[in-house]
Amino acid sequence: METRPRFAVAPADGSPIFYELSGPAPSAELPLFVLSNGIGCDGFIWRHLRPALAGVPVAHWHYPGHGRTPAPRDPQRLGIADFADDLCAVLDDAGAPKAVLLGHSLGVQVSLETFRRHKARVSGLVLLCGAPGHPLKTFGGHDLLERALPSVRRTIDAAPGFVARAWRRLVPTRLSFDLARLTELNADLVERDELQPYLEGMARIDPQLFLTTLHYANCHNAEPFLPTVDVPTLVIAGDRDGFTPPDLSTKMSDAIPDSEMLMVEGGSHTAPIERPHLIERTLRDFLHRRLNITLPD
Repeated sequence: METRPRFAVAPADGSPIFYELSGPAPSAELPLFVLSNGIGCDGFIWRHLRPALAGVPVAHWHYPGHGRTPAPRDPQRLGIADFADDLCAVLDDAGAPKAVLLGHSLGVQVSLETFRRHKARVSGLVLLCGAPGHPLKTFGGHDLLERALPSVRRTIDAAPGFVARAWRRLVPTRLSFDLARLTELNADLVERDELQPYLEGMARIDPQLFLTTLHYANCHNAEPFLPTVDVPTLVIAGDRDGFTPPDLSTKMSDAIPDSEMLMVEGGSHTAPIERPHLIERTLRDFLHRRLNITLPD
């Protein structure tokens, strides 16, 4: 798939926002499909879904400080509302009147906040393996990470250079992959070459920026306005997702009027690369029935 690299301009401070544009030009009849990643990611999760979207306009963008988007000029401009406005800037730069928003993990919060702030620009939502808010309160089924985050941030702030060097060396290693397979991934469905781009992308992120983004994500909560979501919505979850317990996805789907849900059997937080054919079939059917969009074979 041929991609065209571009930079939008963040409305708050003029920072550049990188995205890749592919497919035909978006129009009122054919909305732009926008891919929003999880925190620390720059696109590994879309590896198998991107080919299915080859015939429609697609924008895959990187959050500030992630991938090819530099850190924002304002170092505190890392909240979910900021990211939602950045996403809208991508729509403007791509000339897209409306968009179907596909969000994974943190991208679920970003997509929902974009709907709240820019409702007229959203045609539909596809929410994969994510919670509507306060992700650290339920990470792994408890709030241990939420309680630990302030101490972790203080430790890193005390020795940022040392932590950054250690981070770059340890994150993209075989050890990290093996730990992920033991603690979260479905080891029977994920190979190292599928996860390695994620580990390498994580290694390039500044740890302080990562934790600041995580802090702001945990302050965000879309639950109060879920009943107001009035665009076609598909929720996808893995039944063994330890990062985002599947009951959160079920509650989110129940709260969004007329939403649809796919629970992926054996799927973890990386269900889109574990059960790609099931998710692609479900996405094709959803888009055809609910948005009158037929993806090419």
